[in-house]
Order: sequence, then C-alpha cells, then structure tokens
Amino acid sequence: MDVPHSQVFFPGNLPELFSAWSRYPNAVPFAGGTELLWGQGKTTVTLPINILSLDKLADLHHITRTERYLEIGAMVKISEIINLGKTVPEVLRQTLNGIAGPQLRNIATIGGNICHTSRHMDASAAMIALDARYELRTAQGARWISASRFSAFSSPLVFNSQELFTRIRIPLEQWDYSIYKKFEGPYVGIESGGVAVFLVRVQKNILTDIRMVFAERAILRDKNSESFLAGKRLPLDRKDTLNYVELWKTYLSAIELSGELIKAQLLNFIESTITDLS
Repeated sequence: MDVPHSQVFFPGNLPELFSAWSRYPNAVPFAGGTELLWGQGKTTVTLPINILSLDKLADLHHITRTERYLEIGAMVKISEIINLGKTVPEVLRQTLNGIAGPQLRNIATIGGNICHTSRHMDASAAMIALDARYELRTAQGARWISASRFSAFSSPLVFNSQELFTRIRIPLEQWDYSIYKKFEGPYVGIESGGVAVFLVRVQKNILTDIRMVFAERAILRDKNSESFLAGKRLPLDRKDTLNYVELWKTYLSAIELSGELIKAQLLNFIESTITDLS
C-alpha cells in the first residue's frame, strides 16, 4: 500500500473524535475497511493522510430494542445484525444476508454499507421501505434524517461539514407480506444489478400499505403505484394488477438503469409479485 505520512487516530469517544477532526479538517472517518480489501482492481491503495478510526467508539457499536424501534450503531457488523434473528425485520435480514460472503459480512459495518459510494446500496432499499431514520452527529449536536432522503449518491449533499453517520432507527412494524430479491447485472466481474424490496400490510383483506423499493444506481420508488393499490380489496382483480404494472412501466421508461436486462428483470419481478399477492 502507498501510505506516505499517513496518521491514524483512535479516539475513544465522540468528543475526542470531533476534537481530532477539528485539528485535522481533512481527516477521513474509517469504518470496516472493506473498500481497502476490495481495492477496486488496483495493485496499490492510497490512504488519506489523516484517518479517524471509528473502531474504539463504543456508542457506535450498540444495539438496542424497544417496543417500537430497533436502534443499531453505525459500526455494528453486518453479520452481527443477521445473527439477531427475528429481532430484525425479515426483509432487512434477507437483504443483509445477500451482501457478499460471510467473511466480508464479518468485517463490513452497516454504516459503511449505507454510506458507500462505489457499489450497490444493498441495505438502503430495505431501510427506505421500512421507514428507517439515520442519526447524523457533529460536535454541536445530532439530527435525524429519513433513509429516503439519504443515499450513497446524495450523501455529499446530505452531510454537513464534519458530520458523522452514527445510528440507525428502524420501526418494528408488522408486515403481512415481504419479499427481497437481488438482481445480477449483465457484466461479469463488475458490480452491477440491484436490490428490490416489496412490503405489504393488510387489514381485513384490504391493502392498507404497499411499498416497492429498488436500489441500483439510484433509489427507485413509484408512490403513484403505491397510492393506486392502497385501499384495494384482496384478491386483486386482473385490471388492478395490470394497471399497477403499467404504472411501473411508465415510471421506469424515463429512468436509466445499468442495462435493459435489469429493467426487464425488475418488471418481471414486479408483475410476478403483484400476481402472487392477488
């Protein structure tokens, strides 16, 4: 590795971290380090001159559960969340289990995956569908932002100066029907494809809430199609099913994905999922 004059700081708490960040404004927070392991095909990796390791920050490793929420620190490993079992919403657990292999999941952190800018937003589709919120903290205080307003591609605009992703809050709501699907892209050896999450809540055979989120180059969610089905009675008639699919076709017609194959796979998934629900 090419590491000229690099300094690594290991703050033991958040005040120490923000103090070091104030002294070295160009310092870069460092989580699980999976980006270095992947190396993006390079034979050498250039590290930032100043690195703020988050490993010693106990607050970022906590997992807590209340009757209404599951809260997960940004430094919790992907495998730790999976191992919580039924404490975690099923669709999120399936999504996390689809990230790379066991060895990488033992290293990768949930905050790192959400903030990642060069690969898929694996966890983001589930987080958005579940109405998760993220805590962003500075030396002056904290604020919460919805997962739907935050993605790896918008994060340079979302973060304020010297602001750290610290915690995730996930509502523990009951979903009657949930599906996770990972799509493989057309290019061998290149990260392409996407993740789809489909959630439905039903009361007395009435669709009260339906959410379909797809994450690839961006986050896709067609709220027109969700509103169209809300209030419909199960089983859906064929006309409503076809109209739902057509709304998604219209929505996707103006969106660029990584290839027509991915778009076709997504539409097939949407059609088969809504048909199965019917």
